[in-house]
Amino acid sequence: ESVMEEKDITRSCIDCHVVNCRRGEEGKYPDFCLTTNVPDEIQNRAMDLLREPENNRIAVSAAEVEYEGYGKRTRVEEGIQFARKIGAHKLGIATCAGLLDESRTLAKILRTNGFEVYGAVCKMGANPKVSIGIPKECEAVGVNMCNPIMQALALNEAHTDLNLIMGLCVGHDSLFIKYSDALVTSVVTKDRVLGHNPCVALYQYDKYYKRLQEPQD
Repeated sequence: ESVMEEKDITRSCIDCHVVNCRRGEEGKYPDFCLTTNVPDEIQNRAMDLLREPENNRIAVSAAEVEYEGYGKRTRVEEGIQFARKIGAHKLGIATCAGLLDESRTLAKILRTNGFEVYGAVCKMGANPKVSIGIPKECEAVGVNMCNPIMQALALNEAHTDLNLIMGLCVGHDSLFIKYSDALVTSVVTKDRVLGHNPCVALYQYDKYYKRLQEPQD
């Protein structure tokens, strides 16, 4: 695909170098700023939703976790604190088969902290990829399909209070979130090349990952 031309780009938050929304200094917002240009109905709708009891409980809990653990607690520790604050007792783990060892460790940590834990692995059901029309060539990296919808339905059936994503594939995580009844948060984001730290490619954009500067096939 061709590179998008400058004239065709609609500027938004990702193009901002001011980020005054974090500080709120008078008059220091770019012309395209969403803070100053978002329609009143969106602003009001968002704030109304954040004041609804369930949403408010989650938003306040998340803010407290951020404040209390800022620069001190790991993602796992923050997940534990968040689960406690929202009153979650039974935690679901939606795990990639390739991260089962890590998920077992996570389950041990969670159980040590008094949580009930129930896990569902991506390959559950052992369904062949070709059974839903996935090209046969994809069997080169495994014959059986990942089934994030089955994972979600299994955790729904187990009545989990909060589900934790452990390295589900790109897109599979989307389907899991779509069908999960419980609230979802991520513990691990998969990147097989970078040891599950996708930010490395962004940090090294001008060095080792210059290929990202070109349109991807």
